[in-house]
Amino acid sequence: MLARASILTALQGVPPPSPDPLPDYLAAPGACFVTLNRANGQLRGCIGSLEAYRPLIDDLIHNARAAAFEDPRFPPVRQDELASLYIHVSVLEPAEELYFQNEKELLDQIQPGIHGVIIQSGWHRATFLPSVWEQLPEPKEFLAALKLKAGIRDHEIGMPLRAWRYRVSEHGETTQSS
Repeated sequence: MLARASILTALQGVPPPSPDPLPDYLAAPGACFVTLNRANGQLRGCIGSLEAYRPLIDDLIHNARAAAFEDPRFPPVRQDELASLYIHVSVLEPAEELYFQNEKELLDQIQPGIHGVIIQSGWHRATFLPSVWEQLPEPKEFLAALKLKAGIRDHEIGMPLRAWRYRVSEHGETTQSS
C-alpha cells in the first residue's frame, strides 16, 4: 500500500504518505527494491538500494517513486496505468561477502531461489534479486547473466571478482482493481 500511495502522491504532486504512528521496522535503517510489473508479468520498473543507510520508510518511498519515474529503461508511469500495476517490495537483509577461488566455489555458496547475489569487479557492479532465479534457474546461467548485467567479461584481465549474497523478505501488492 505504501509503495503505491507513494507513486500516486508523486503523480498528484503532493508529499508522500507517512503512517502515524510509524512502526518501528519502518523507522529503522533498511534497504529495499521496488519492482513494478504489468498484469502480464512484464517488468515496468525496478529500483532499489543494496545497503541500509536511511529509514526503511524513506528508502521505500524513494525507490517506489524512482521505479515509477526514473528507471532509465522505461518511460515514466502514467496515472492511468498505475491501478493495473503489480508492485513488489523486497526488503534486503545485510549482504554477506563470499570468499572463493573459482566460480564453482562461488556457486556452491549460493542457494537458487533463496539468495540474491551482488558481484563486483573494479567499478563494475550488479545484483539480481532472489526472484530472478525464476527466469534463470540454472546457477551457471544466473551468474553469466549477472556478469553480463555488470559489464564483467571473462576474457578481460582486470580486477578480481568479488561477490556477496543476501536474503530478502517479500511484500507483494496486487493491482488496485484486484
